Amino acid sequence: MESSPIIAPSILAADFARLAEEVHTIEDAADWVHVDVMDNHFVPNLSIGLPVVQSLRKATSIPFDVHLMITDPERWAPGYAEAGAYNVTFHAEACEDPVALAKTLRAAGTKAGLAIDRDTPIEPYLELLPYVDTLLVMTIKAGFGGQKFMPELLDKVRAVRRRISTMGLEIRLEVDGGIAADTIEQAAEAGADAFVAGTAVYAADDPAEAVRKLRALAQRAMVTP
Repeated sequence: MESSPIIAPSILAADFARLAEEVHTIEDAADWVHVDVMDNHFVPNLSIGLPVVQSLRKATSIPFDVHLMITDPERWAPGYAEAGAYNVTFHAEACEDPVALAKTLRAAGTKAGLAIDRDTPIEPYLELLPYVDTLLVMTIKAGFGGQKFMPELLDKVRAVRRRISTMGLEIRLEVDGGIAADTIEQAAEAGADAFVAGTAVYAADDPAEAVRKLRALAQRAMVTP
């Protein structure tokens, strides 16, 4: 890997009453802001939706990395692209035709991401890599923040990295779940180059410094396979 690591703090761990301020605390240190959208259907939790994203987009210029943990992403995903998201990631488990939706998102002016949940085998989706800009591997079960990192899921990351290298692709390999100072190096060594961190950033006394620390750890561990 030659790319620099992407650190994407998740506002799921932020203070919802002060979302704009919380984003401002990390916008000079982070690369993206990760926005978890949950519908209490695809996952058993409910978080923010399109109106909040539209409002927050006006308050900051940092790229939005929107993660749709929702059913029927074909219906809702284009709206997030139109709201100014940089990257819109939808779950393979919720989408009948991932390639078609990826094309729709790209046509709407955003990058397209495909997410693979904890219990979903990665192999059936490796052939779809040329059609997406980001592949997100969940290192926990989707739907809740603050879960413990599951290192056994890094085998999926390794499989994706091998395929990316074999196919000569330029896409981001993102991990989400339990990423912190004591786990980010493992994920980077496995081949990830984009890292979602929630509690590790927003529970810190200095969120921006936490982001910088995570970046340094990831950069140190990222090696050329």
